[in-house]
Amino acid sequence: MKFSEERIGKIALKIHDRLYLDNDVDYTDEDVALAEIKRVMTGFFHVEDLIDEAVTKKILSLKKGISPGSSEWNILYNKYFEEEMAKHKL
Repeated sequence: MKFSEERIGKIALKIHDRLYLDNDVDYTDEDVALAEIKRVMTGFFHVEDLIDEAVTKKILSLKKGISPGSSEWNILYNKYFEEEMAKHKL
């Protein structure tokens, strides 16, 4: 899933604030905490993008010639995507 740096920053800030407001964490340095949330989110989305590329290549390499967007494509995409996510324990 493609998220801009700005969008990731907004989501990270919401996570940061919600954790604090719910008394789930007490930050010693709020800027460092926010930066870490952004770093983790960016890493997750990067891995997700790599998995998307690998799954797309895998489906395109099938001899059957499955059309992107078809129901068969979507079924295979979801299956392969879940398999790859499980391999990465995400």
